[in-house]
Parts: sequence; structure tokens; C-alpha cells
Amino acid sequence: MEVQKRLYTVDDVLELPGWDGARDRKYELINGELIEMSPTNLLHQWLAFEIAGELRDYLKQHDIGYGGVEGGFSPPDDRHNLYAPDVAFVRKERMPSPPFPQTYAGFMPDLAVEIASPSNTVAELHEKAAIYLRNGTRLVWLLFPERNSAEVCRLDEDDKLKIESVGTDGKLDGEGVLPGFELELRQLFKG
Repeated sequence: MEVQKRLYTVDDVLELPGWDGARDRKYELINGELIEMSPTNLLHQWLAFEIAGELRDYLKQHDIGYGGVEGGFSPPDDRHNLYAPDVAFVRKERMPSPPFPQTYAGFMPDLAVEIASPSNTVAELHEKAAIYLRNGTRLVWLLFPERNSAEVCRLDEDDKLKIESVGTDGKLDGEGVLPGFELELRQLFKG
């Protein structure tokens, strides 16, 4: 007799210990498979903190939306996927009312930032970027600490992932999502 794996939904994840922040467990849900997120290393934490800090400073000057870290985002009409980007931004007009419900977001952020962990493969991160973009995210930044580089991901006119590599001397640009926002990679990759 074949044992079938259980497929989880977003609602199931909300019932698990840790999602409410009261415990130290966090989860993502990918195609119904529950993925427990392990704690990140110090470099990963520092990079997320720096990017979130730069975003926060920008949003204090440009009151166009809200930033956050490791929040839950689920594609609309998809109960089997729930992602927690390291850093995210959502424009004001896309936020629910009230703006901060005590649950996951039933939509994808305008900007998603993922920082590669040693356990991530480039293919996994590209797949995640494509899922974000095909479900409402306008811009994805992937950071690769081991290579001191980043990738900017967008969809082309054929709905295929378009990837632009950015080296240490380059910068991340907020484009139409965060007009005027720029972050030089040398600020992040100092070592």
C-alpha cells in the first residue's frame, strides 16, 4: 500500500505552532509541501537587516507603501503556496484594510528580496522568483553572499524569467516599484 504525502494548505500552516511569532518555528509552503525554515546565519541576517534598513529610510521619505521581513505571502487563489521573502515591499494601494491584519497576505509583494542560504540552489531561487513574478510581484532581487553579487529578476513579454546579474560594483534599482531607490552592492558586500 502506497503512503500518500499530506498536502498542506495555507490554513493548515496558520494552525501550526510558530506562525504567530509566539514560538521560534517558521514555515513556507511550496506546492502543498511544508518546509520548516531553519534559522539563518549571521551574514544572511545582517544583509536582510541592511536592505530592510535602507528600504525603511527610503519609505520615511517616500510614503508609498510598507516594508517588512519574513512575512507570509500567498498567491491569490492558491491555497498550497506560502512564501516568506527575506525582505518585501507592498504599495499602499495594494494593502488590505486595516493595513496590518494578523494573518498572512493573500497576495504577493511588489518587491521580494531573497538572500541565498548555503542550502539553496540557484535553480530553486529562480523558480521561486518566477512564482513571485507570475503571481503579482513586479520585481525580485536575489542576493548571493558567497559570490558577492545579486540578480534582478523580471518577466519578459513571453512570461519567461529574465535575469540581470549585478556585480559588487553595481547597484539595485527600485525601478518603477520604488522610484529613485538605489542600493549599491558594495554597501552590502564590504568584505
